[in-house]
Amino acid sequence: MGSISRSIKAKAALVDPSRYGRSDTSAIGRWFWEIDKVLLLLIATLIGIGLIAVAAASPAAGERFSGGSVRFSELHYFYRQIIWIAVGVPVMIAISMMSRERAKRLSLAGAAFFFVLLIFVPVLGPEVNGARRWLDIGIGQVQPSEFLKPFFVVALAWLLSLREADKSLPVFPLSAALTAAIAFLLMKQPDFGSTIIFAFVWIAMLALAGVSVRLLALLGAGAVAGVILAYFFYPVATARIDGFLFGQGDTFQTDNAMRTLTAGGMFGMGPGGGTRKFGLPEPHTDYIFSVIGEEFGLIACLAIALLYLTIVARVLIKLLDEESSFAILAAAGLVIQFGLQALINMAVNVQIAPSKGMTLPFISYGGSSLLALSIGMGLLLAFTRRNPYLTRSPYVVKWSGESPG
Repeated sequence: MGSISRSIKAKAALVDPSRYGRSDTSAIGRWFWEIDKVLLLLIATLIGIGLIAVAAASPAAGERFSGGSVRFSELHYFYRQIIWIAVGVPVMIAISMMSRERAKRLSLAGAAFFFVLLIFVPVLGPEVNGARRWLDIGIGQVQPSEFLKPFFVVALAWLLSLREADKSLPVFPLSAALTAAIAFLLMKQPDFGSTIIFAFVWIAMLALAGVSVRLLALLGAGAVAGVILAYFFYPVATARIDGFLFGQGDTFQTDNAMRTLTAGGMFGMGPGGGTRKFGLPEPHTDYIFSVIGEEFGLIACLAIALLYLTIVARVLIKLLDEESSFAILAAAGLVIQFGLQALINMAVNVQIAPSKGMTLPFISYGGSSLLALSIGMGLLLAFTRRNPYLTRSPYVVKWSGESPG
């Protein structure tokens, strides 16, 4: 028994937090040791790259949107991006410090609030380039659909996880009705691209929730049928698909984006050396990936794509040993949504997807977009937090080294 007791004490010492100076039990202390530091570093890297990219695109954007106003300096959008980051990063950190239960309650309230705002967008929103996607709140404009994205994912995760406790609950019809209502409101704006993101994330989360393969096949067939119907009866989809597949209509934006992206070759023209960026319609937002290609080269573009892939893979791999079905669905849904938005933006820039006004996460300039992404990543960090000392081993039950018996 003496040898067993000594063995237990030795194993307990290996996981004793005080041995590593990690006995701080304050909120900040717990957050520091539980947060996924690798994921946080990857997000910080994206934000840093975004600042460099916005600085590169700012002169072109300032020239295009200044209208001769002297208030637009060459780095106008760069300075504004710093302000948005100064607001967004503390929001992300604050949300990441929440417990899973508090993060869930925040998301349910946020989903309800921004869904209501989404209802009023087609009625009260100002029209910009033929679309109504914003609401004027006096001090600025807010895009409810951007904020609804992360809250929708967590609300959907909560709804689908209820099936684990009671399989008789109609969670599938309820989730379908919620997604359909959001899709209807988005298509009224019109915003076909965001509609696709909400629908794709919903189907992906259903797959993770364990619905039957037959149902998933039916949903896949329904999605294809929906795109075909949209092509014939939804003018926005018709124009985008015709331009992408047949080169009909105005393809100036995507053609120019591709020429800009490849103009710098493998290593780019250097910071500030790009000239084609001045012909891009939205160099600091939708087409910032092309600006990066021109000034920093295709190698930089590939590195950014790999960075997004690393974030998605990091989260999905970490969820393999997660036991909470709600946390799995919430975190997986958030990172899938994040990766899909990045994929669509990059695909548009390299002409393998129809033109869509969608920002590149944490790299494009933006107010609503950056704040919404900060909320989403804050929730993701909250749901992937782990206590590094929790283990299934019985040796961690008591630090004194007493035998579990």
